[in-house]
Amino acid sequence: MTTGQVTFSRENPSPRYRELIALYRKMHVEGEAARNLRPEQVFPGRSLPIHAIPIKEWIDRFGARTILDYGAGKGMQYEWRNLQLSDGRRVESLQSFWGVESITCYDPAYEPFSQVPEGKFDGVICTDVLEHCPEPDVPWILRELFGYARKFVYGNIACHRAKATLPNGENAHCTVRPESWWRERLAEAAQAYPSVRYRFILERRYRNLIGLKRRRRLPVEG
Repeated sequence: MTTGQVTFSRENPSPRYRELIALYRKMHVEGEAARNLRPEQVFPGRSLPIHAIPIKEWIDRFGARTILDYGAGKGMQYEWRNLQLSDGRRVESLQSFWGVESITCYDPAYEPFSQVPEGKFDGVICTDVLEHCPEPDVPWILRELFGYARKFVYGNIACHRAKATLPNGENAHCTVRPESWWRERLAEAAQAYPSVRYRFILERRYRNLIGLKRRRRLPVEG
């Protein structure tokens, strides 16, 4: 994306992107003071298992053998055993359930996974990540997601504020945009990769007529 005369990219991310990466690195090491969370409780990978079943469906659909988890946090989701899925089933692990040969974790804010991946992967998954990225950097990050994929990209995006708070007091979701905005950004990124299919779940929290909290999930495919 261009701001003024500057085009942001992997090689030249925005100053805001660099600032946020530094804040997230701090949280990984020190925890989240606002919610009294210890470092091991911050971004462990808890948001992924609820997507395990639809990801499995896409893995089987495309015969995927290699997976890149882009924005994997601490990657603990792949260490958990006897994992309960959203339908109540228990599986030995995510990798055994998916039946893939390898899962590569990448997260620029977590030192063990901070090295930029090389090559391509059959499938790329990106859960609870994009809303944490600065708006000017979203286009190049989406292009990068599609560029890593041979067959598919699967992810979810929250269109609402987060529970998490950054060390500087800001809400962790820095790009809160409506579903229509994200749909356009996804379509733009996908244009250069016509052989790569994608499915994203756009999530929005709201209150119904009697004031109860509800969550709307809108699937977007291409």
